[in-house]
Amino acid sequence: LDTPQRRPGQACFSRFSLRQKERRLQGGQCIHTRRAEGGAFSGVRSFERAREKRRHASEGASAERRRRVEQSTLTQHSRQARRSAPVRSAQEREANPSRAAAGRMMMTSNALQQRRGVVPQRRAVPRSVRTHAKKAAKQKNIFEGQRPWVELKDGVPVDGPDLSCVVDGVKFPNPFVIGSGPPGTNYHVMKKAFDEGWGGVIAKTVTLDSSKVINVTPRYARMKSQSNSKEVIGWENIELVSDRPFEKMMEEFKRLKDEYPDRVLIASIMEEYNKNAWEELIGRCEECGVDIFELNFSCPHGMPERRMGAAMGQDCDLLEEVCGWVNDAANIPVWAKMTPNITDITNPGKVALDAGLEGLAAINTIQSVMGINLDSLRPEPCVEGYSTPGGYSSKAVKPIALAKVMSLATMINEKYEGKKSLSGIGGVETGMDAAEFMLLGCDTVQVCTGVMIHGYPLVQNLCAEVQEFMVKHDFKSIDEFRGKSLPFFTSHTHLVQLQKEAQERKKAAKSGLKSDAEWTGDGFTSETESMVSN
Repeated sequence: LDTPQRRPGQACFSRFSLRQKERRLQGGQCIHTRRAEGGAFSGVRSFERAREKRRHASEGASAERRRRVEQSTLTQHSRQARRSAPVRSAQEREANPSRAAAGRMMMTSNALQQRRGVVPQRRAVPRSVRTHAKKAAKQKNIFEGQRPWVELKDGVPVDGPDLSCVVDGVKFPNPFVIGSGPPGTNYHVMKKAFDEGWGGVIAKTVTLDSSKVINVTPRYARMKSQSNSKEVIGWENIELVSDRPFEKMMEEFKRLKDEYPDRVLIASIMEEYNKNAWEELIGRCEECGVDIFELNFSCPHGMPERRMGAAMGQDCDLLEEVCGWVNDAANIPVWAKMTPNITDITNPGKVALDAGLEGLAAINTIQSVMGINLDSLRPEPCVEGYSTPGGYSSKAVKPIALAKVMSLATMINEKYEGKKSLSGIGGVETGMDAAEFMLLGCDTVQVCTGVMIHGYPLVQNLCAEVQEFMVKHDFKSIDEFRGKSLPFFTSHTHLVQLQKEAQERKKAAKSGLKSDAEWTGDGFTSETESMVSN
């Protein structure tokens, strides 16, 4: 053979591949080796032994690799099967203890069949889909010590005065409720609200047919303080109700009630002027375990052509009929959410309560135009150069909200002896804001825009600030000061009369002494002052 230079004892086939060597052997060629120091040996026998050794080594490595891959596959499929297998109760496990072992054998057999292509493989659950509740993060003061703060455990402050309240037979751990809107759009954000301690959550308004709901972007506009560019004082939105499928929202309602059975979940609902639709909406929501209904009769924008939202809440005849349908169909408390875009908010309020509803919520957003961009000459928020009037909220609307709430609370006290509930809404961002609403007769206080600006942990500051107010005035519970400021509202005519009487009393006090016998030693200077005219 024509081979390169070899070292002593080196076989002549060392530079050829195994296939080339086999072809040479099959052709009758003999491979010679040079004599080594250890003696000569047959090249053919050496080649055969080397080939057999390589074959055994290769087969061993392949078998080991196959064993590891198979074990990995079995483990993966067994885990997936265990995750998808139904959870048995303790009684079932005691009644059939061998079922676990049989289940493992069955899962292993299925995994082998799937690997061999006998049965279709189960699609793995995406990692992004969480099949269990995530552990709540540790609470902290988002204002970094600038505002009072208290830790909440299941919505209850760990110390300080009691903030719990019972409204229409439903117990709230504290009076703060997430208002219907973006903070209640899906399971994850509502779960976050419960974890941070909110007393209740009102989901974003749902309808049976969400396919008709199409939102645009941008859909928000802000008004900021001129003295502090970071402070938001006004907020406009042109957002519609929930655009998520009704069935999906019902699944998430049920999941929330399964995970938080003692927390208050409120369904905000809205429909067209259709009795069957309202009855179906109520029935299906009740099946999910919601605690209260809030009827959206007050959304100021979107779908007025379908006689929904404020278009229904401003028509007392229409409102009376729909509230009657709902009251007959519902088995849980119902609140009617009132629109402020009306001359006298007590008129639709009376209609709703006379129909049998348990309470009212006020106010929804105020119809508004945020402003005009003086560079583009287009209104805000601007969508493809155009806009539409929207709903105004945030701290700028609080004075208007307080006035509407005062009117409704007064009407409830006079006409219903205070036996109807009231939930206050409008510009609440501090515990002091909330205390004002409760002093005017509100049982609960809703926050929506405040959460969008500050985040869900805001509730811990709200609770702490209300507790400080209670300690200052020595109130032991919310019931002790709810509605306490209502008696101090009166008519303007009565204000004129009160002032006249006060002036007369002051004049009488300034009239001085009638005789010298009335002088006293201790009050001599004040008695002298009482007879000075200027």
